[in-house]
Order: sequence, then C-alpha cells, then structure tokens
Amino acid sequence: MMSLGPLTKGGSWEELIQACLQSFDSDGRVCGSSHLLNITLTMHRIHISSSDLLDKLTTLFKTAMDNEQPMECQRICYLIRHWIQEFWMMFRLNHSLSDSLDEFREMIREQGQEHLCALLETKWISERDWSWKASQKIKANSSKKRKVSLLFDHLEPIELAEHLTFLEFKSFCRISFIDYQNYIRSCCMKDIPPMERSIALCNGVSQWVQLMVLSRPTAQLRAEVFTKFIHVAQSLHLMHNYNTLMAVVGGLCHSSISRLKDTTSHVSSEVTKELNEMTDMLSSCRNYDNYRQAYNRCTGFKIPILGVHLKDLISVNEAMSDYVEDNKVNVQKLQALYSHINELIQLQQIPPRLDANKDLVHLLTLSLDLYYTEDEIYELSYTREPKNCKAPPATPSRPPMFVDWASGVAPKPDPRTISKHVQRMVDSVFKNYDHDENGFMSHVEFEKIAASFPFSFCVMDKEKEGLISRKEITAYFMRASVICSKLGLGFIHNFQEATYMKPTFCDNCSGFLWGVIKQGYRCKDCGMNCHKLCKDQVAFECKKNAKMTNAIDSPTPSTTPVSMGPSEGSDECPFPYPPDESKDWSPDSPVASHLRPQRVHSGTQTDGPQLSTADPEAGGLQPCLLVPAAPTLNSCPSPVPQRKVRHCAKWENRASVALKPVEPEEENKPTYESLETDNQRLQKANETLRKKLRKAEREVETLKTLLRRNALHPVEEDSSS
Repeated sequence: MMSLGPLTKGGSWEELIQACLQSFDSDGRVCGSSHLLNITLTMHRIHISSSDLLDKLTTLFKTAMDNEQPMECQRICYLIRHWIQEFWMMFRLNHSLSDSLDEFREMIREQGQEHLCALLETKWISERDWSWKASQKIKANSSKKRKVSLLFDHLEPIELAEHLTFLEFKSFCRISFIDYQNYIRSCCMKDIPPMERSIALCNGVSQWVQLMVLSRPTAQLRAEVFTKFIHVAQSLHLMHNYNTLMAVVGGLCHSSISRLKDTTSHVSSEVTKELNEMTDMLSSCRNYDNYRQAYNRCTGFKIPILGVHLKDLISVNEAMSDYVEDNKVNVQKLQALYSHINELIQLQQIPPRLDANKDLVHLLTLSLDLYYTEDEIYELSYTREPKNCKAPPATPSRPPMFVDWASGVAPKPDPRTISKHVQRMVDSVFKNYDHDENGFMSHVEFEKIAASFPFSFCVMDKEKEGLISRKEITAYFMRASVICSKLGLGFIHNFQEATYMKPTFCDNCSGFLWGVIKQGYRCKDCGMNCHKLCKDQVAFECKKNAKMTNAIDSPTPSTTPVSMGPSEGSDECPFPYPPDESKDWSPDSPVASHLRPQRVHSGTQTDGPQLSTADPEAGGLQPCLLVPAAPTLNSCPSPVPQRKVRHCAKWENRASVALKPVEPEEENKPTYESLETDNQRLQKANETLRKKLRKAEREVETLKTLLRRNALHPVEEDSSS
C-alpha cells in the first residue's frame, strides 16, 4: 500500500478534502499520485453519503468566495470535474447527488462565476454506453448453414469451459464499485442484483453438474459424465476461472454425488487423483491458503472466487474501526478496502481470449436457469442408487465444497427473463438444425438437444410424421423453465395408463374420460386422473402420498375419498378418509339437509341432477363417499393445490351428489307494478344522461370554433403526448 503521509493516523473530512485539492495544479491536471484522491471520492460512502460530501465542497466554495480566493474555487471545481469523469456512474445512479450538483451550479451562477460551470458539465453521462467487454466478445456464426453442435455429449470439455467462462466473466463485470460498497455496509447481498445474479449463476452451475450426472440411468453413463466434468474443471483451472471451478468441483464433491459408490467404481484412478488435487487447492483450510497462492501466481486474465474476496472485505470492515482518536476518519481502513475492491474492478478490464458461440451461450443460459432444492437432489440420488441398510454410512473423504457464503441466496426467476432465454435458445436451435427452414426439426435431433437438460418434461407430439414444430419446442422449454425454476422436481407427475371401472373425470380439464379400457392416465404418486393430451399440460404440483401404495393396485383407481378440510390434510396423507360414523348413515338418519346425499343414475354422469331416494347400495357408491366429513366441501379433492372454481363436473363427479333443487317461492317474485315502476325510473335516468351528452357535445363544438377563430396551436403538444 502507498504511504498516506500525515493522514496515516487519520484525519478529518476537511483535512482529506484539502489534501485532495492540493493534488491539482493551476491547469486542473493531477500532479503526483491520485491514490488518496480516488480513495476519498470512492470510499467516503462508507461513512457519509455522496450528497453530504458535495455539500461540504459547496460550503468550502462559499467560504473561498467570501475570502476572495479564486484559485481555491477553481480547484474545488477541478476536484468535482475529476469526480464526474472518473466515477460518472455515481452521478447517473444517485439522483440526489445529481440534484445537489445542479444546486451547486446554480450557486456558482449566483456568485458570478458562470465560467466555472463548463467544468461541471454532465450531459454526456446520459449518452454514455453501458458497455460490457464480455458482451462484445460474442461473435455471430459466419455462415447460417454451418452446423454448430449444441449437444452435451458432443461438446469438448475445453469448449464447455470456455462458454462457462464467458458467462462467468459477463456476470463478474456487472458488479460495480458501488455494489461492493453496498455489500460492505449491509453485509448481505439482498437488494444488490448483480451479486445475486452472480451467486445464482454459481449455484446454477453446481446444481447443473449434479443433475447432469444423476440424469444418466446407469452407473457407467454417470461415470462418463463425471469424468467429463473433471476435464472441464481442468480446463477452467488452466483458464484461471476459479469461481466456476469452485462451482464445478463443489457439484462433483457434493454428498449427493459422492455417495454413489457404484458410479465412482467406474471412474479411473487418474481422474480421482485429479479431483483430489483440485479439492485440496480449493480447500478452505488456513483461510483458503492454497487457493490464494495459486491465484497470486496468475497474471493476466483471471476470475477470483468471489465469496473469498467478499469475506476479506467484511473481515477488514469488522477488524478496523471507522474512526480513530479525536473522532478522525480512519484513512488506513479506507485504503485497505479500496485496495481490495479496486483489484476486483481492475480484473474486469482484462477480457478472456475466447470466441463464444452465441447459440451455445443461449443453450447454457437456459440450462443454468433451472433450480432445485437439496431434498429433491438427494431424493434423485437415492433413486439412482438406493441406500444399503447393511452397509455403514459412508464418511466423506473430503470436506464439502459448497460455498457457505452463497447459502441462503435464493434466485428470483423472472418470467420475462425466462421467456427471453427460451426464445433465444429456440432461435439458435432452429438456425442450426432446421436446414429446410420450414419451421420443423426431427424428433431425434430434438431429443439430443434436450439431453443438455437433466430431465425431459413431456412427450413431444409428432404432428408431422416425426417432426417437431417451433411452437412445440418453445412450449417444451417454457414448461421446463417454469417447472424447475419455480416448483422444482416435485412438480413432475408419474403418470401411468389406467383403466377405470367407474365413470371418471379429468382433473385438469374436467372433461369425461371416455372409453371402455385405458380411458386415461393416473399419477402413481398422487392419484391424479387426466386425459392423454392433458397429462403434459398439468399445471399443479404432484403431492406424493405415502398411503397410495395400496391404492395403486386397486381395480377402481377413480374411487378416491373426498378430501377433508384444510386443517385435516397433510402432504403425507392427502386423501384422508371421513370419520367412521359416516358408515352408519341411512336415509332415515337425522342428517342435515346440506349433508344429505343425492345421486343420479350410475349409468351416466352427463344427465342433470335428479332426486333419488333409492337404497345407498343401488347406486354402487361407497357410503364413505356419499357423506363428506366436514360441512364445507373442498372444490378439489385431489392432492394438487387449490385452483379456480370451474362451473362443471369435478374429479369426484359432483353431479352424483347434487343437492335437491329448491322450488322458487311465489312471494319472492316481483309484481307487475314494481317492474313497471323500475322501468319508468330507468327511462328517466336514461333521458337525463342523453341531455347531458348533448350538452357536452355542444360545448365541444363551441371550443373547436373558438380554437379555429383564435388560431391557437396547442394541438401539436397534445399529439406528441
């Protein structure tokens, strides 16, 4: 660090400002080092706002004018000009600072120093581009017909590492000096969108690695994906992209992957050795000492592990006090924080030497938008390799690689952003695979592209002899993004074709399931029934039921009991049965009218409700289904979330329990006299409104005439609005 001179032991804000003013010569050039000048103009926000600092300069300017010190006034304007030119983003983002600057310029004019206002010009700030070096590195394909592989299995590890590095660097460049300062002040990433997106990308890469491994059905295939990501990590290490390297290695060392003993048995010893070496380098032992040594040896382009350096900022902020003796500002603390932040900002000026293919970037961007919970990933891991009860629990040989500084940072999927990512990815797919430009691609090629995502989300309909349209692919990936970014893997139903022995309705569209056998599909986990065409359009979460195991083998899968009230339901038992006393019900029992069962003929469910007094056994319905357990019926007895009330038949065939129609009472009918009175009243009101309308039209015509006579010209202003 550079010497601070007399300010080493601290100083007041007036002393800091005077030291900054002495950095300018009579022509406004910075003489000597600008180190202290930059520290003051950037790190003052740790203690005071930028508007307060400008107010101090305003007060100093007024004092200089009163003391007739024109050179001092000029240096103050030089200091503000340097502030605007070097840190223009503060004035663009901070509206209160811009307002204070306008007041300062107005004060200068009042003092008769209007020639100094030219030094404080800020109009160019609004015209300055928000350009990012990473964004400019994307190069379009030279030929539209040139086929670019978007298949995960065909991508080389170095190619995958380069595009992950591009995405990481682009996200890293969007973190500004102000964002780091806000993090220091709040000690959290809330309300700092660039940092939240960076952490979401890191977590997305880690989860994508885990899910790509777990998506393969056999241990041999999982080992191949595991090995491929090790080679990707090696390429990231050579490129000095430590942040993505941490995400990839963290995903491979996650306990949901490390517990897969059958998978690791197919991994070669060389690959395992390479993973152990990278794990040692990224270990948190001795405050990431191995990583820091490797990072400091690198020159040129490099992307640091953001969490490690953010921890350093917090450590400095907590270890050093804001003020020293005599209530002076601790300038050494400001210098230490400035050095850490400035090092990260300078790395943004060194772009990577790579040419990213925008089509592959779009595919990866959408792939990394998928978010899952820890429980869902563990559930899938145990599905791939069930836990061996006889074997002792495995102890991890390496410390977990999850970055704890990123824990609790929940990404916020934006529907507009998801839609944009999907549209870009679909455009890239058709540009490379739709050679005939007819808006269709083969089913085989689509399945290969979809393999870049951990799981398939629906079966694509072959509307044109095995060809898939752009609309279908867009709907597929929109469904995938919405499902996994908001609802997670628990959303996906396990539908199986089923034969219903009783009339059943679709729980998605409320339509009747027609047919003799195999009328529709039933979710094996939650019991939801739907049409073949509806099973890929279900927009409700699958609530797995532990007690559905016995019901799966039942010959009447549609006869599920009516749901209890909300207070009785639970995720583990979404189909609670009514109380036992309902079994003793009979037509003569003293049951309230709103609980008395009503049925229609069992042969149809399309007829209107009819009153029936037959024996309960005649209709073929179980007594426990006839009487609900609570007075208030749930509109949807299925384990899916509550939906909009549809005025049609529901899953449980509500028509079969229709209430007795009530005959309208004669005394409630309006009389002829009352109807005639209402009609006359409405006619009078209508006539009054007509008169007001004619009066308003006359006023409009009068105003138009006056406008033409006086040759007024307000129309142009109105048209521009």
